Amino acid sequence: MENKVKVAYVCFGEVNTPIERLNMKHDEALAVLKEKFDDVLDGGLVIDDSEYATAKAALTKLEGYDMDCLVVCVAGWIPTHAVTYVTDPYRHVPMLLWGLCGWKENGRIITTAEQAGTTAIRPAFEALGYNFKYVYNIIGKDYPMAKIESFIMAAHAKKNLRTARVGTMGYRDMLLYGTQYEGNSMRGQIGVEVEPFEMLEMVQNAEQLEAAQIAEGVKYVKDNWVFKKECDDSVIESGVKYALAIAKKIKERNMEAITLIDVDGMKKLLSFPPAMVFMLLEHYTNVLTVPENDVMGAVTQLIMKYITGQTVPYLEYYEFFEDSMLIGVPDYVPKAVTDGDVTVLPAAFGLLSASLLNVSKVKTGYVTCARLAFIGGRYRMHVYTAEAKNPPAWNEFGWDDPAPQLPSLQVFPDSCTVEEFAQNVCCQHVILAYGDYTEALKDFCKMMDIDFVM
Repeated sequence: MENKVKVAYVCFGEVNTPIERLNMKHDEALAVLKEKFDDVLDGGLVIDDSEYATAKAALTKLEGYDMDCLVVCVAGWIPTHAVTYVTDPYRHVPMLLWGLCGWKENGRIITTAEQAGTTAIRPAFEALGYNFKYVYNIIGKDYPMAKIESFIMAAHAKKNLRTARVGTMGYRDMLLYGTQYEGNSMRGQIGVEVEPFEMLEMVQNAEQLEAAQIAEGVKYVKDNWVFKKECDDSVIESGVKYALAIAKKIKERNMEAITLIDVDGMKKLLSFPPAMVFMLLEHYTNVLTVPENDVMGAVTQLIMKYITGQTVPYLEYYEFFEDSMLIGVPDYVPKAVTDGDVTVLPAAFGLLSASLLNVSKVKTGYVTCARLAFIGGRYRMHVYTAEAKNPPAWNEFGWDDPAPQLPSLQVFPDSCTVEEFAQNVCCQHVILAYGDYTEALKDFCKMMDIDFVM
């Protein structure tokens, strides 16, 4: 997957406006974009010359550039036809319509009529069916960079989903409903290719591993994880073997996210909970991971990763309180969100006598929680923001005493009440990113025709 955000930029102004002023405004806006994004292609300044010479020059510069987003920057009044000459070949690309602004001089406002241009263009873009967002500068105020960056990152996510591949070992663990996916709309509307594979293939791959590979993996675990009590080497070896076997599949098929059959698969048939397998897969392949054949959770992770650049974990709802929710995991969290050492504990749960459980602390902070669902023939994204704090003492019933404190957070939502959240929640699993990405997720849902619920 191409991680670099690729932005095309074209600036527009009217032929009768002094070219020196238009060039100045072109350069200033371009510099602001280049401060945020490493790969910005400048299509130059386009004016409404009768032969479309500057428009043709811009199209020549843009040709072959695999852009995430086209920034249509308006530096002054411009007849709409000169703009659409450049934009219409890129109607399939999300566009940011950006109106610059005037300035003050000797106590007087001076303007090149930028918003005369944008207010003529905006309804035309809507009528033409463009996928766009309209933003504007205000004299004396900062550039609207939060809105600009949110839209561009949403466009980045949209483009990358079209080449994304999610692997699922098995299907519909525990016969769950909300983790399923609808294949045609997933590929057609969202863009993700979901590739199932069998647990037998993983077992066969594990049998072909070299002893040196396994020994190296065992050494990594012992050198980098903190064990709260002694663990049998055979447990570590099994986890390393299964992780290496799945990593082979991930690399062969270029998977960016993966989900495994857990309760009805690895636990039931192999008597091996996959917690440490997921932890090692992050180390070996940097892949996103979620258990229980949660394909929709994996796709949510991809969306959040493309927008935020983070390794985003899944968590599960355990308890609701008047002003907060307890969310945690019964198995593992990625190293990227671990507060302190990666800490593991050999523990027994239910019928499983051997289990290596991650009991690390989870980073706190301001978070955005999101979940993609497919309900009634429509995709829906449920989003809320919250302050994530260290949880109270708690444990899940069924673990051997002394019961472990599972990786968890207490989240205090501020974009909704707990009751409002409860009436919109659409899965037991939620994907979490650090920071407020509400604007980008709104932009993403609009450009993808997904219902946004907050």
